[in-house]
Amino acid sequence: QVQLVESGGGLVQAGGSLRLSCAASGRTSSSYAMGWFRQAPGKEREFVAVISWSGGSLHYADSVKGRFTISRDNAKNTVYLQMNSLKPEDTAVYSCAARHSYTETYYILAHEYLYWGRGTQVTVSS
Repeated sequence: QVQLVESGGGLVQAGGSLRLSCAASGRTSSSYAMGWFRQAPGKEREFVAVISWSGGSLHYADSVKGRFTISRDNAKNTVYLQMNSLKPEDTAVYSCAARHSYTETYYILAHEYLYWGRGTQVTVSS
């Protein structure tokens, strides 16, 4: 079992920045692909970004490309999501997810992930 806990959410003005963290505990190793998803009120959960187990493969949703950066520190069992130039439409609950993976394949579908955090609220005011 792997437990994931997100932190770093909050209220920020449009154009501002936040850095989310996702700390993994339990049966942790570096062989997990890690993803970030978000869900706004009344909307379906959507993919945001993913990073392969080595950090060598990254992929972003078009809506955040160029503004968000995903990274990981395997020594700390932590994944980060640096969010810059935030927009009101980025407002959502952001959740991290993990799945076993020893390849550079990236996964963008929620059902491909086994472990989920509870999420952290990000609110961007206009």
